[in-house]
Amino acid sequence: MKTLACIRCSLMAVLIACSVAPAAADESRPRAREAGLIVGTFATGPLNAITDVAGVKVGHTTVIRGEDLRTGVTAIIPAPGNLYTHPVPAWIHVGNGYGKLIGGSQVREFGEIETPILLTCTLCVWSAANALKEWLYEQPGIGQHTINPVVGETNDGRISNMWADPIQRDEVFAALAAATSGPVAEGSVGAGTGTKAFAWKGGIGTSSRRLPGALGGYTVGVLVQTNFGGTLTMNGAPVGRELGKYAYREALEAERKSDDREDGSIMIVVATDAPLSARSLDRLAQRAMMGLARTGSFAHNGSGDYVIAFSTHPDVRRPRQAEAPFSGPTLANESMSPLFAATVEATEEAIYNAIFKATTVSSSRGTLEAIPLGPLLEILEKYQVLGWDRSLPPNAVEE
Repeated sequence: MKTLACIRCSLMAVLIACSVAPAAADESRPRAREAGLIVGTFATGPLNAITDVAGVKVGHTTVIRGEDLRTGVTAIIPAPGNLYTHPVPAWIHVGNGYGKLIGGSQVREFGEIETPILLTCTLCVWSAANALKEWLYEQPGIGQHTINPVVGETNDGRISNMWADPIQRDEVFAALAAATSGPVAEGSVGAGTGTKAFAWKGGIGTSSRRLPGALGGYTVGVLVQTNFGGTLTMNGAPVGRELGKYAYREALEAERKSDDREDGSIMIVVATDAPLSARSLDRLAQRAMMGLARTGSFAHNGSGDYVIAFSTHPDVRRPRQAEAPFSGPTLANESMSPLFAATVEATEEAIYNAIFKATTVSSSRGTLEAIPLGPLLEILEKYQVLGWDRSLPPNAVEE
């Protein structure tokens, strides 16, 4: 593990690079953990990403075209094999339902997902779903069945012309073709290209947690598409207030009605290899909202906050058609609590990763600025929230 002094030295090099090229690729910006912001007590997986859950793949298509298209699509393939004949147990939790989520009713009826999951821009969901339908019918063994594409969204209209319907067949097919089980690109990529987080640029973020053997040894991975507001908090440090950007600031300072509420949305995808039923995945999905709340969100009236949770455990994938009753392992309710904690931690850190990794994006419609790393790190040091893996027991991240 790095010492805090080493972390500061590394971050100074990053800050110098960013000052020279503020619009550089996201490799010039650290993830939250690389900056010393350690969330929770459970260890991460080796990639600290949703792809630490075996079988999960993620791919992006980033669309930057002309003066006003800054958008994209992100594909999550939940598990290998034919998802239609052998769907994965799943649930969709609605934290606040102001959004356009295709396929939700069937997932909640059957407790299963039978297609990859796409995330994109608000007015792109229908074209993306149609493209996913085409892709599915090209897969071996799919046959002539009706299918239930799952496509979620957040609104990137501040800097991208989503009315142009920019996500079509080519973009969706490319994201699916790019899906891998390796590291996941974060920040201003894919479905996060034009999105925000609080008052700054946000985007795609991911994180994972691996439970110790005594608690089952299971992995939980989370991927987020951020586009929401509130008052940013990191490990309890009041970052938004310190940087002078927080919900209802104008109303609080001038005692007048204002429009600085920063409505927005978030899509949260939770994967686990624990053997869970749809009912248990519903309970797990609800906990992701607690991780969201820790970052300073309070689910605005105009926010679409959705959690899609699924299990990849092979023994809980029921065949679509079977003459004999199906039985498989499922965790007892008493065993769920460690998974709840892991989901909260991974969701919180995934959001921080989206913010840390996001780069400034501009178009003819406007600009979303990346959060300034220098002032941010000064605030985190001021409130002593960096390096908790070294300064607070237990040192679980080294297990």
